[in-house]
Amino acid sequence: MNLVPKRMFLTRGIGYHKYKLKSFEDALREAGVAQQNLVSVSSILPPKCRIISRAEGLKCLIPGAICFCVMARSETDEPGRQIAASIGVAVPRDTRKWGYLSEVHEFGMTKPEASDLAEDLAAGMLGTTLGFEVDPDKAWSEKEQVYRSSGLIIRTDSTTQTGRGRKGLWTTAVALAVFLFDEK
Repeated sequence: MNLVPKRMFLTRGIGYHKYKLKSFEDALREAGVAQQNLVSVSSILPPKCRIISRAEGLKCLIPGAICFCVMARSETDEPGRQIAASIGVAVPRDTRKWGYLSEVHEFGMTKPEASDLAEDLAAGMLGTTLGFEVDPDKAWSEKEQVYRSSGLIIRTDSTTQTGRGRKGLWTTAVALAVFLFDEK
């Protein structure tokens, strides 16, 4: 069995419920993957793995199937507490090389802050793999320009879900990179 994914898509969701588990389920439902048996894996984007749209990816899912993913999850039961879950992607120019995915699960971050951090982390991991390091103290906007101008990294992207805790409820934010194995 070949377990190297051929395609990947990003998705996200948020859930609110009295019970923590049901809040998580609702977040997965909003993300479109609640019917999957999710298996979390680490953060490598395989060589030649095509990134497809969420809509296209969701059409390929079969209820009950084992589904490999990189998942970021953040949850709170504190009213007013800001949460963020984000997945970042960095794709190398050379499609024979692997890329990176990163997960951010934070409190107090805005959507732009979590998105920038996720892309920064993914690009930083890919950059060091390619022998290219950028000053970690620079802002993501500065580093992004350096990575792109290097010609080694052609694309970064992210999906981010934020939310704020509600009184008497659990709030769960999820962001996922979902892997698909067959070409349909």
